[in-house]
Amino acid sequence: MQKTLVIFKPDCMEKRLVGTVLSRFEAAGFDVIGCKMMRLTPQLLREHYAHVADRPFYPNLESFMSSRPVIVMALQGDNIVQRVRDLLGPTDSKKAPKGTIRGDFGTDVSVNIVHASDSDEAGRIEIARFFKPDEVFA
Repeated sequence: MQKTLVIFKPDCMEKRLVGTVLSRFEAAGFDVIGCKMMRLTPQLLREHYAHVADRPFYPNLESFMSSRPVIVMALQGDNIVQRVRDLLGPTDSKKAPKGTIRGDFGTDVSVNIVHASDSDEAGRIEIARFFKPDEVFA
């Protein structure tokens, strides 16, 4: 079984879409193996987004992601990384087709409802970044 991390972003929280999005994940057969609400600190965000932290848009991304508490969740399932990404649609919500989470609820490339790991390796790293070992129940 593969594991992945998802973050219900501030826009998801503000629009009260957590239950709607979670129900899509559950309907796809994914198991929730870790879940918590937290406020993302600048340090944690810089680590998480290290691959883009030097880009001009990063300050806005950090400001957005720390604007309110988020829900961080670890999910498990067969081929879950790709299946979650398929449910979400493209990162840019404007390009995401209707019927995908981002196509139905997102606004743009940053304000796009949910972050999801982009590979099996990233899923393992990200789950370890946001959860202590005893907070994940496989």
